[in-house]
Amino acid sequence: MELRQLKYFVAVAEEANFTRAAERVHISQPGISAQIRQLEQDLGATLINRSGRTAAPTAVGEVALGHARAVLAAAQALREAVDEMNGLVRGRLVVGMVTACTVTPLFDALAAFRRAHPGVEISLVEDDSAVLVERVREGAVDLALIGAAGRPPQDLDGWPVVSEPLVAAVPSDHPLAAREEITLTELCGEPVICLPPGTGVRAVLDRTAAEHGLCPAVALQASAPDAVIDLALRGLGVAVLSRSMVAGRTDLRALSLTGADLPAVLALVSAPAASPALRELLVHCRASFRLPAEDR
Repeated sequence: MELRQLKYFVAVAEEANFTRAAERVHISQPGISAQIRQLEQDLGATLINRSGRTAAPTAVGEVALGHARAVLAAAQALREAVDEMNGLVRGRLVVGMVTACTVTPLFDALAAFRRAHPGVEISLVEDDSAVLVERVREGAVDLALIGAAGRPPQDLDGWPVVSEPLVAAVPSDHPLAAREEITLTELCGEPVICLPPGTGVRAVLDRTAAEHGLCPAVALQASAPDAVIDLALRGLGVAVLSRSMVAGRTDLRALSLTGADLPAVLALVSAPAASPALRELLVHCRASFRLPAEDR
């Protein structure tokens, strides 16, 4: 019995398919089949039922699956403990980033980490904030840059990197352009252009409006702030974004949004149990974002 055979067995049981499992562990389908048959011979029992359309664990396989996962977890813990004592960092990290959010300090941190620890494989994925938070909770993503309303989720370790108010943005020829501010009630009487649900800015808008018994008339939504701005410039509605998203735009008038006191927060979040590789990446993130060493 070998650790790789247990890894292949777990992959087949979780994927319920030999081909998908083979792709997951980066070997050929005949190779993974042969290794699992060898494991079954060593154990003297059939672990995978191959008679149906899916590769489901047998009754014995279900019992073996829990033990296989425990063995693999123990082997990984052993490797991490030894690597940590030796000052080494290896493995794989999945970093999430909210869609259409270019934050150079995160890229700087990833580059510095790669130079310091070339043995760690880094994957970068984009999605909306709500999905990224769930993937962090599930362990599918190690660290994510998300948008949130007010503060990061309390069940995760969180490091706010930006906290700013929402603004209403209109082109210079819009009737509201002469104003310095607009109330939340007035905004809800206008066609609104905003980011989609699952983003921090939208969460702030929806939550704040609900607290006042209001419902914004979201006419259009787009996943990129620049697209929201372009739609507003064409007279299709009032753009609602965070202040920094419209900073420096001379073709827009940004109005303070009174009554919306909850800030839009951009934050790094991770699960509380951090691997040595993740702890090292967080060191570089703190440096790039200029966060306090133990800001939690």
